[in-house]
Amino acid sequence: MSDVTATPTSAAPASVAASVPAAGGSGMTAGRRRARAALLGLEILLALFYALASALPKLIANPSAAESFARMGWGDPGMHAIGVLELAGAIALLVPGLRSVAAAALGALMVGAFVVQLTAFDGENALTPLILLVPLALIARARRASLTDLRRLVRRTRTA
Repeated sequence: MSDVTATPTSAAPASVAASVPAAGGSGMTAGRRRARAALLGLEILLALFYALASALPKLIANPSAAESFARMGWGDPGMHAIGVLELAGAIALLVPGLRSVAAAALGALMVGAFVVQLTAFDGENALTPLILLVPLALIARARRASLTDLRRLVRRTRTA
């Protein structure tokens, strides 16, 4: 039987190694470390999706995105506003104290996208926002403890 250590290897990204404490001091099991690493991977994938596949086309006024927003009657201002919200959510998914809030905010955007798909586009692509709600809800729930830290930080800045 080999001795397994919790030292990060060069194959693991520094952010994963930094977010996962050594097994000796914290009592975190290998399964829990894997679950945390998987959650971080999911957050990174969603952040990339929202930044590159969703926000970027809106922010650069891709003809397909512009056509959709014109069809809804929102035009360029609405398209750019949604693009900025998605990009902000993507960035916040990568900030440890904001992950839960970002997931909840992006989830609210997806509820809105679902309603828009049903009403303005006759249900075309309505399943996509619902599918995205599942991992966003998982992240919001798993990272909910960070909300306590965020509340403390906000209170501290108010009193300072």
